[in-house]
Amino acid sequence: GYFSKISGCTEIFLKMALILGMERSCDETAAAVVRDGYEVLSSSVASQIAKHAAHGGVVPELAAREHLTALTPVLDGALSEANVTLGDIDAIAVTQGPGLIPALLVGLSFAKGLALGHGIPYVGVNHFIGHIYGAFLDEANSALADPASYPLLALVVSGGHTSLMLIDSHGKAAALGGTIDDAAGEALDKGAKLLGLGYPGGPVMQRTAEGGDPHRFEFPRPLTGGAGKPLAPENRWNFSFSGIKTALLYHVKNHAGEDGMLPAELLKDTVASYQEAVVDVLTRKTLAAAKEFGAKTIVVAGGVACNSVLRERFEALTPSGVRLRLAARKYCTDNAAMIGGLGFHYWKKGNFSSPDIDSYARLPQITQVPFLD
Repeated sequence: GYFSKISGCTEIFLKMALILGMERSCDETAAAVVRDGYEVLSSSVASQIAKHAAHGGVVPELAAREHLTALTPVLDGALSEANVTLGDIDAIAVTQGPGLIPALLVGLSFAKGLALGHGIPYVGVNHFIGHIYGAFLDEANSALADPASYPLLALVVSGGHTSLMLIDSHGKAAALGGTIDDAAGEALDKGAKLLGLGYPGGPVMQRTAEGGDPHRFEFPRPLTGGAGKPLAPENRWNFSFSGIKTALLYHVKNHAGEDGMLPAELLKDTVASYQEAVVDVLTRKTLAAAKEFGAKTIVVAGGVACNSVLRERFEALTPSGVRLRLAARKYCTDNAAMIGGLGFHYWKKGNFSSPDIDSYARLPQITQVPFLD
């Protein structure tokens, strides 16, 4: 049964483990099978982009209904691709939070039922930490185990998060800063909506910016100390992107044609300049924090880490002697492989969740990451 299987986990952790990861924190229904925390045997994702595009953003209740429809097909696809059955699975790892509560509840309830019905232990994991861990998938975790990788500074940047976290070799974690208003991904999404470019905003903004002049228009760089007044110490490692969105709104009003939209000859340069402001803030503050805290590794993860300009900027500016780990694009956006990989470390310690765990919407305080002892 469920609890008898848990009791033996700490004694058998040296054998190969198959973890079923399940992710449903927003609008992606995903399942993956991961062996020993790093070897991704399958990763199945059902996207809801087409469903939410008409609304210009994710509708939580709609996302939850779509998850209900996609849960079983996505699970079957992941098991089939990995050539395993539920009987082969050692544990189930499911996103517990943060995220949209309706979506999280659907995923967590499904995982609980699956685990209890098949006598498989399960664990609720933190989506944010999963993004950091995703940068280390597809390898034998050698970088994670190497003391020379620490301190490790992680920038998690997505539609819901823009945060800097410092991690030492013992797994102790400290949140240096985060966004005080909008996340970088939200700024890109809302910018695309304002410009009538469609959804999701990040990819379409990058495509539109190609060939544009990123220095033609000057958008603000909030909380970087460049606005003519000193930066408050408490905001040194924080981010703010609401001001960039407001600047874009006024820019459009000042340059719009009779139809209320930007002329075609200004659009590319506007988007390139707007994207440049976001990228500049992210790289500038991350690299400054890396220098301040003596980071030996910089990790960039989350959906916005797919952005080519951001990736190229980090590759160009990261100092020699500092390791740069850009999460593979397939593990930047929401996926279950990062959840399954992270779940392995709970399985290894026999550290599982009780049947009464609940989901949570906001990022809790993180003082320790589970993938380091």
